[in-house]
Amino acid sequence: MNVRRRNISGIAVTAAAALGLGTLSACSGDSAAAGNTDKFDVVASFYPMQYLAEQIGGDHVNVTTLTEPGQEPHDLELSAKQTAQMGEADAVLYLKSLQPAVDEAVGQSDVKTKIDAATLTKLEDHGNVEHDHGHDHGGEEHAAEEHSEEAHSEEAHSEEEEHALDPHVWLDPVKYAEIAEGVASAFEKADPDNAADYRKNADALTKKLADLNTAFEDGLANTDTKVFFTNHAAFGYLAERYGLTQEAINGLDPESEPSPARIKELQDEAKADGVTTVFYETLVSDKTAKTLAKDAGLKTDVLDPLEGITEKSKGDDYIAVMESNLKALEAALGAK
Repeated sequence: MNVRRRNISGIAVTAAAALGLGTLSACSGDSAAAGNTDKFDVVASFYPMQYLAEQIGGDHVNVTTLTEPGQEPHDLELSAKQTAQMGEADAVLYLKSLQPAVDEAVGQSDVKTKIDAATLTKLEDHGNVEHDHGHDHGGEEHAAEEHSEEAHSEEAHSEEEEHALDPHVWLDPVKYAEIAEGVASAFEKADPDNAADYRKNADALTKKLADLNTAFEDGLANTDTKVFFTNHAAFGYLAERYGLTQEAINGLDPESEPSPARIKELQDEAKADGVTTVFYETLVSDKTAKTLAKDAGLKTDVLDPLEGITEKSKGDDYIAVMESNLKALEAALGAK
């Protein structure tokens, strides 16, 4: 749709039509994908944003994602090509604070419509878990840590502020629906010719999300325990929505190693709260989760934070994987 790059040859247009635009948009490396189609060109930062753009945009959009399937989105680094492509798109849809490289690129880009999902719902502070978890060392080591923190107080304070709000908001279907409404409004404004279809598609999506919310409410209303263990703290919004307690092995950083004290604390809590299962996820190593489970005599299962869809995902889209997550939680929590 972007007229600045409408110099694509007739042969290429014919080839693109033969392949299907969905094929082109599946790979963020495609030079054709981001900004030279006759559709409303949207660059999405990672899968949950891609899903919204595709569901709401329907046939009117060409969606490119910056985060490849199977790539851990927190660690994304953008190529110069991807950054250039962003500037050729009609809109960029991202979630500020989740991917610093994307935040920087969006800030420097002249793309006309910038949609920050973090502004479309209320992000919350779930206890700065990345600072609390895995750092219960005690004694002299803790005192040394405090001294080090004082020495770098300004730096530590700014880092804490930056990470205080939990970005994993898409795992709450209610908040995700709020974001969907905001995305639809932005699409309608940016591409008014197709506004009616964007509204219709958004209404259909929010109905799906409302049904998903009802399924979670009903499925988790009566359980043996309300506590679940996860590899990293992605499920704070989901836990809050459905009256559960998330205990994360690694805090917000899925790659960090928990301290022995943290492992012991979780083993004790598993006994006290009737925890049966340690959840891990598809995009990061399951080593720590499986070690904890073995030491504490617990089972393991997948609880997918839906940061990307791969062949390992238990479902081929957001709704299907969330339904799989619900089944896993029902089994682990002893739903009746």
